[in-house]
Amino acid sequence: MARPKITIVGAGNVGATAAHWAAAKELGDVVLVDIVEGMPQGKALDLMETAPVEGFDVNVSGANDYDATVNSDVVIITAGLARKPGMSRDDLLQKNTAIVSGVVREIAPRSPNSVLIIVSNPLDAMAYVAKKVSGFPRERVIGMAGVLDSARFRCFLAMELDCSVEDVSAFVLGGHGDTMVPLPRYSSMAGIPVTELLSEERIAALVKRTQGAGGEIVQLLKTGSAYYSPSASAVQMAESIIKDKKRILPCAAYLEGEYGYTGHFLGVPCKLGAGGLQKVVEITLTDAEKTALDRSYAAVVELSQICERML
Repeated sequence: MARPKITIVGAGNVGATAAHWAAAKELGDVVLVDIVEGMPQGKALDLMETAPVEGFDVNVSGANDYDATVNSDVVIITAGLARKPGMSRDDLLQKNTAIVSGVVREIAPRSPNSVLIIVSNPLDAMAYVAKKVSGFPRERVIGMAGVLDSARFRCFLAMELDCSVEDVSAFVLGGHGDTMVPLPRYSSMAGIPVTELLSEERIAALVKRTQGAGGEIVQLLKTGSAYYSPSASAVQMAESIIKDKKRILPCAAYLEGEYGYTGHFLGVPCKLGAGGLQKVVEITLTDAEKTALDRSYAAVVELSQICERML
């Protein structure tokens, strides 16, 4: 029986590290694609030479064209530019809209039944671009944001509570950026709400740190941005889809009336299994939480509309 096939577009830090996680988990054969000649091939070969040490039996290959991606089950798209000093938001949007739409135009006809997981930024807008260009149903275009944002919130909560991260669950909704909406009310340690364990001031500080977590890493690295946690988050989504695990993970999903929104992507709890998005889970929000989510949605819509005009 053929192994599942995972294509990862972009062999930079995020893409190559995603290939590493996917191969180590033996999720399927991995194809790493990049326009830089030799880079995906070199990183793929390096990973293959790791297999005897780590004991994973999957094939990892690199390519500079898309023919190697035919009949992929899952495609993780990490390609895109990081914002550089002096670059306006619109400049970045224009360049990444061109990159992501170009990738999707190559991928969609070669793997018409694939599930696309978008990692490129600005994430919610790039997921919108991918859906528009591919013509895929919403079940098969999902943005990676909430898994990462929730992991960061869980990490900070576990550090604060001095407990295992395995015992901390947390939810972050909304767009991937400053307007994201961490939900302390739905976050817990071993089932105990964190609102009973921490003061409002400490929770507020951890929420703020979560919202700025990506920037904190950029500031520390000085050149580049996070890649271990974003790549692991994308691969967790791929694993749930490939293994039909039906995990409830916060992802950027194209909404069709859920939470009162229609026609755009937003981070919400999703059930991921065979075929991609199986269900958007709706939870009850307080007035303050809904107001924050409305603000986040408005920011996402603004970016998506700019991208649509560029297509």
